[in-house]
Amino acid sequence: MKILFYSSKDFEIPFLKNANTKNQELDFIPEALTSESALKATGYSAISIFSGDDASSLVLEKLWALGVRYITLRSAGYNNVNLGAAKNYGFKVANAPDYSPYAIAEHATALLLALNRKIVTANAQVKAYNFIQDNLMGFNVRGKTVGLIGTGSIGAAMASIMNGFGCTILAYDIAPNYELETAYNLKYKSLDQLCSASDIISLHIPLTEDNHYLINKERMALMKKNVIIVNTARGAHVNTIAIIEALENKQIAGYCTDVYEKEAGTFFKDFSSEELKDEALKKLLSLPNVLLTPHQGYMTHEALQHIAELTFENLNAWKEHEISKNEL
Repeated sequence: MKILFYSSKDFEIPFLKNANTKNQELDFIPEALTSESALKATGYSAISIFSGDDASSLVLEKLWALGVRYITLRSAGYNNVNLGAAKNYGFKVANAPDYSPYAIAEHATALLLALNRKIVTANAQVKAYNFIQDNLMGFNVRGKTVGLIGTGSIGAAMASIMNGFGCTILAYDIAPNYELETAYNLKYKSLDQLCSASDIISLHIPLTEDNHYLINKERMALMKKNVIIVNTARGAHVNTIAIIEALENKQIAGYCTDVYEKEAGTFFKDFSSEELKDEALKKLLSLPNVLLTPHQGYMTHEALQHIAELTFENLNAWKEHEISKNEL
């Protein structure tokens, strides 16, 4: 089977090549999948895409006409794929679920600690030979109430970490995992109860129509003024304009995130020598109580290896005309 990998990055290609144990024919391009770049899939029966690629109905129509029949995602999330249209055309689509829950949960924890303890500010100061401590005050995470929105594999990993910190853990999930209550002394609450009681709120849910802008002006009004929100899920869970206003008005204390609602066209690119046109993103980055990383939560050796293995688990199954267990 001939496979084209969209949005391929130099650091992931060796992992993908090593996982190609069936010697399938691979090509890699850095371009994201768009309506225009879909034409590059001419002659390929399968493509692999990442979370920022566009697999909307229009793009799928073009891919089908070109002869593409299989789409495997190198991510767990698949909100960028119109699954209804894919099913209607006849595509086989699969993702890379549970590739490394602790990679994401550990990154969420790192963001929280770095923002709370002013690590970025402190590092910049001492590199300028400024060793004053006046603006470096944080708080103990131990003893705080942590609200987890989503208790799937990543949320469960985060519960394990926060339990180790000695936190009180509240959780909200449309499909609760009550085993976590015993394992990590976790208590399920309504979303509004979680928002009003938590000192730290961390998001670990897939993006759906129902939870788009889950964190909005009305919900932030319920929160404590000292709350820190952590988002390593999807950017569109958070209304960017609303959270900027809440941060500026000191309605919440901080926002640390690995994702952004309008990543397409900006993330995974270098704008250091040109103008960034997204005014909302520029404003968000200008705030002192914001810490943003460029969707790097998955970037561990273990996670990349498992993503590659899951990707070829899907592709190898299709090559043998079998059903992959990861099909959506």
